[in-house]
Amino acid sequence: MRHRLLAASVCLCLFAPAVVAAETSVESMVDARLEHITAVRRDLHEHPELSNRETRTAKIIAAELKKLGYEVHTGIAHTGVVGILKGGKPGPKLAIRADIDALPVTEEVDLPFASKVKGEYQGKQVGVMHACGHDVHTSTTLGVASALASLRKDLPGEVMMIFQPAEEGAPPGEEGGAELMVKQGVFKDFKPDAIFGMHVTSAYHVGDVALRPGGIMASSDTFRMTVHGVQTHGASPWRGIDPIVAGADIVVTAQSIVSRRMDINKDPVVITFGVFDGGQRFNIVPDTASLQGTLRAFDTGMRDQALAELRQVAENVAKAHGATVDLEVPTANGSNPVNYNDPALTRRVTSSLKKVLGEESVLEASRWTASEDFPYFGLGAKAPSVYFFVGGTPTDKDTDKVAFNHSPRFFVDEGALKTATEAMLQASLDFLGYKE
Repeated sequence: MRHRLLAASVCLCLFAPAVVAAETSVESMVDARLEHITAVRRDLHEHPELSNRETRTAKIIAAELKKLGYEVHTGIAHTGVVGILKGGKPGPKLAIRADIDALPVTEEVDLPFASKVKGEYQGKQVGVMHACGHDVHTSTTLGVASALASLRKDLPGEVMMIFQPAEEGAPPGEEGGAELMVKQGVFKDFKPDAIFGMHVTSAYHVGDVALRPGGIMASSDTFRMTVHGVQTHGASPWRGIDPIVAGADIVVTAQSIVSRRMDINKDPVVITFGVFDGGQRFNIVPDTASLQGTLRAFDTGMRDQALAELRQVAENVAKAHGATVDLEVPTANGSNPVNYNDPALTRRVTSSLKKVLGEESVLEASRWTASEDFPYFGLGAKAPSVYFFVGGTPTDKDTDKVAFNHSPRFFVDEGALKTATEAMLQASLDFLGYKE
């Protein structure tokens, strides 16, 4: 079925509080809003915005929440939007988070609402695309906000809807994302008892969701090293100290941290060097070589151990070559904590998801070594959190063969909009204690 596309100039004030389904079942409430959710998603997909630049997106979100009767706060972490809804009955406080930014990726998917937007990223003109599905997160979370608003009179507790910018990382030299929202006091006057988040992914088929207790996504730490040697002619390397050889030895020796020093019976750890930059000419040993990489872990203690081991390796290997090394391990604004699902809360959410989607559609998620800044909310609020995945791959496609998140060919089957909205709405209503 094709849905009506909205022109960019049309106000997307689509979710009105008066829109209430004849029934108050989760499925009926979502079905009543699905056309609007789809229209919002398509508009956002066609008009994506990079991290810390989500001004149009933020205006749309704020207008929608105000129309629904939420108490709205804007300008948090530059372009973040928060809406607070107070139910008519006493109950717990719940925060629900959606990320809103896009990526510097040129879209290669043939859609009538494909992005043709250009933006500036690190001084270059780039294509901009919702290549990670944040348009889905934003539109479906607005759908959840609409459904909750329609139940306000009988809704227990309070809900905070967090629309977070810069999940993909703030531009160099800027702060942003979940960490900055927490730093700027997003929970100063609202102390949630739990925090929910979700992510659409091509790793699962449309109609399915997946979650697991404990670490579901890895921590990530960016590290940088500058190895200092002594410049000399390449024909007589003994007259200097070669930072390229020292750097190469650091890269190789660092691999033994995981293979020989970490207890991988407990959890996996990944250390990857992605940048090795040294020298300008083939026959000159340079003064310096620069290395950059990432460390991923699922356990906080193992993460700390691996970072300490990496520092030790770099310093001692450099010293063995007569070189020195400057380290940023980890770099400022270059880390995300382990995305940890509270086990007890995960059991409750799993039960809710099975209730609305069916037992066979709720899967045990594999751990994912990608990272997220969502954990900053749980740490900042000192509240348990749960994060689950929503499948976006058409059922007739092999999930191992389709384009993955962040690809210019990343495609989301719009059936995921219904699944995501129903899943988050059911989990939210059950946590709040709503009874029909």
